[in-house]
Amino acid sequence: MTERVACWSAEHRGKAIAGWFALVALTLAISFLATGPDAPNTDPGESGEAQTALRAETAYEPVHEYVLVQAIAPVDPAAAVADLVSSLRQRGEVTAVRSPADPDGANLISADGRSFLVTFHLSGPNPQTPAQARAATEVIEAVAARHPDVRVAQAGDRSLTAAVDEAIKNDLSRSHLLSLPITLLILVVVFGSLVAAGLPLLLTLTVVAATFSLLAVIGKVVPFNSAGSALVLLIGVAVGVDYSLFILRRHREERHAGRTTADALRVTARTSGRVVMVSGLTVVLCLTGLLFTGLGVFRGLTIGTALVVGLAMLGAVTVLPALLSLLGDRIDALRLPWFGRGRTAARESRAWASIAAAVVKRPLAWGGLATLALLLTAAPALGMRLQDAAITQSLPRDVPAVDAAIRMGEAFPGMPIPARVVVWNQSAEPGPAIGELRERVAASGGRLFEPVAVSEVGETLVIRVPLAGTGTDPQSTAALEYLRHEVLPDVFDGKAEYAVGGRTATPYDFTARIAERGPFVFAFVLVLAFVLLLVAFRSIAIPLVSIALNLLSIGAAYGVLTWVFQFGNLSGPLGFTAYGGVVGWLPLFVFVLLFGLSMDYHIFILSRIRERFTPGDARGAIVRGIGASSGVVTSAAVIMIAVFAVFLTLTAIEYKMLGLGMAAAVFIDATVVRGVLLPAALSLLGDRAWK
Repeated sequence: MTERVACWSAEHRGKAIAGWFALVALTLAISFLATGPDAPNTDPGESGEAQTALRAETAYEPVHEYVLVQAIAPVDPAAAVADLVSSLRQRGEVTAVRSPADPDGANLISADGRSFLVTFHLSGPNPQTPAQARAATEVIEAVAARHPDVRVAQAGDRSLTAAVDEAIKNDLSRSHLLSLPITLLILVVVFGSLVAAGLPLLLTLTVVAATFSLLAVIGKVVPFNSAGSALVLLIGVAVGVDYSLFILRRHREERHAGRTTADALRVTARTSGRVVMVSGLTVVLCLTGLLFTGLGVFRGLTIGTALVVGLAMLGAVTVLPALLSLLGDRIDALRLPWFGRGRTAARESRAWASIAAAVVKRPLAWGGLATLALLLTAAPALGMRLQDAAITQSLPRDVPAVDAAIRMGEAFPGMPIPARVVVWNQSAEPGPAIGELRERVAASGGRLFEPVAVSEVGETLVIRVPLAGTGTDPQSTAALEYLRHEVLPDVFDGKAEYAVGGRTATPYDFTARIAERGPFVFAFVLVLAFVLLLVAFRSIAIPLVSIALNLLSIGAAYGVLTWVFQFGNLSGPLGFTAYGGVVGWLPLFVFVLLFGLSMDYHIFILSRIRERFTPGDARGAIVRGIGASSGVVTSAAVIMIAVFAVFLTLTAIEYKMLGLGMAAAVFIDATVVRGVLLPAALSLLGDRAWK
């Protein structure tokens, strides 16, 4: 089928090229026509119940903001507090201003008496809050300027969310700015020709543009967040370039062997085109394993990834053969003076062929040494602790809202990221229950704190209870469990329905869902990979070896992640502060994504070995197959590592973790696993590998 599609595209190249760009233009047009709000995501567990209860109300939920006032010189900050409170109360954008000087404001003064807290609400409703937040911030900045000896720092619902959104926006811009030029530079070095290097980039750009256009429409129905956009871009660049390299490299080999352009395209479609289809299908199906989690964000990410991989796969076997047919020998036009010489002809990699030859002579020694090295690299993962980063840990402290939140948490524990207790269907007046809750907070032994704030949202109450800890650490999760399982049942059972959300509860419930459903995802991916490889190679040994090697490389990547981010090694060069854990969703996502992406190289190399295999000459086929395939695998791996490494330059620690984990895994996979362990295993199996 792949051969027929590619040959039709080459013979009708005008239609194929016009059809591809018409498809991209159509997706862009559809995205402009899609209007309306994006689909909201519902978190799992109690956090989702709290969201659902609040969404059922038509009333506006107040946005809480907090301002910390501290003396940074030997002055009394009371004047600054009074100025701030007076200035805020004069603005219509602000309501419910509470001051430490109010009769009930004692809980807005820190235990040491050196810090003061001013709280207020934005008057709303939601569409107006950005403008109201800007107006409030201008007031706060003006007060700070009038009192230079006093720290006046703001953090709260809107300011912290805005800090995260701004960081993600800047990170996305930086990833776009860096990944594509780096990819082009590497492609120019690989091919030595600007025209040849431009084809993979052209395919990738059109694939990514079409994908994001379709996601703009799908996002109206399925939740898809900005973090998922960065991941889809990353995966799109990786597979778009990989698939193009597979096709271009094989086409060059066949042309160098003396075949005409048409014959070369036919052989390329039958071999590398088939590899692209099998690899793309494997990536898509592996990522569907994330649907077993039942998480909305993973559902959107799965759809986005399936789109970008599917379009890259389609483009590689349709428009790319059409462009190669159109260009003919002009594919090597615009050669570079230094890089272009000797690169237009696809040659075997002497270095990797030599390594493979050494390995197949002593497979036990080389294979054992490589396995031991990967097991030692994976060893730190045995101590991996899953913990999401709080906002104050995710973003650097030089972000003003983050610095303010850290200082606020030191003076007023649990602020400004408290638990949000949502109470609805109340059978009695809430006053006595709230009074009892305050008593339980006071008697919690330092697990829960004042000030407890109560807001009415229609018929629903939102009660904010500060928790001990940084927000996601063991101290915070213990406080959350205490609130959920001991305090609230005593206070509200039989009187109302309730659920706890907030910035501690959401990652807690998210991680709990992953721990619950994760085994199903792992089992699905492993069984699926086995079946796909069994069908592709008609061998039982090949799938078993492939799965074992993938597990080794993924385990080693886990070890690197744990050693760097949980234990804090390389924190200086990589620009992060370790918080003692690894983001809860990352190991599962890395497992699924790497199992899919690593199959690109694996299937490509195995296909080359299989082509050269004859009974009785298994070792020779291994050496020749690896020599013929390692050049393109190395080039693709370098590009993929460079793209993933871009994430190390981003702001959020979650992106840094993902970038390092993926880059380390691809490096290990393309060198130790494919260069040493794979030939060692195949050499030990001999002819049995292909039976």
